[in-house]
Amino acid sequence: MVWDEPVPISRDQARAAYLAVKKTEPAHGPVPEVAKELPGEVTVYPGHVLVTMDLDTMDEMSARVYAVAREHGLVCYDPQRDLVHNVGPLGAYEGMQLHTGDGMIVHDPDLGLVHDVLATMSPQNPFVALVVFGRHFIQVSPDVSSDGGGGYELEYKESELSATAVPELEEVRRAFHEYATGDRSFLARHSWRRA
Repeated sequence: MVWDEPVPISRDQARAAYLAVKKTEPAHGPVPEVAKELPGEVTVYPGHVLVTMDLDTMDEMSARVYAVAREHGLVCYDPQRDLVHNVGPLGAYEGMQLHTGDGMIVHDPDLGLVHDVLATMSPQNPFVALVVFGRHFIQVSPDVSSDGGGGYELEYKESELSATAVPELEEVRRAFHEYATGDRSFLARHSWRRA
């Protein structure tokens, strides 16, 4: 679902807006310009546009919906993944991409989305990565080593691939935030080994 918000909103606020809109009747009258550009089956509600898509093409179509929403300065809520895509704030690298192990790719993700996506890692979503193609990347996956240590395996690559173990999700979020904003403090805070 896409709509206008004056400031970035939380996932809980986006979910509440989505559920409230789903209880109302669709709008009648002229179709907003943004609705004409969205893929899939589009239903217009007062102030909101709902896009329905099938699961087979969801990743492709949701990426397009997000791109159209961003072009129009609109919030986009993905009820399948329970994630909100705000217009900003963005990271320091134009063209940075967010990739997940369950197939989501977002160009120029907002920092709130990066924060929220990190909590979605699971056997169905085994990694999250921020990539600035041709320059560097950071990625994380749950540590599934045989020693049962838990935590996360954090990797960073610029000239060479390095890895470190991180015990807590909040530290992973901190490292991803620093990376996205051009801060490399996470490199000094951890002991890295060549991967």
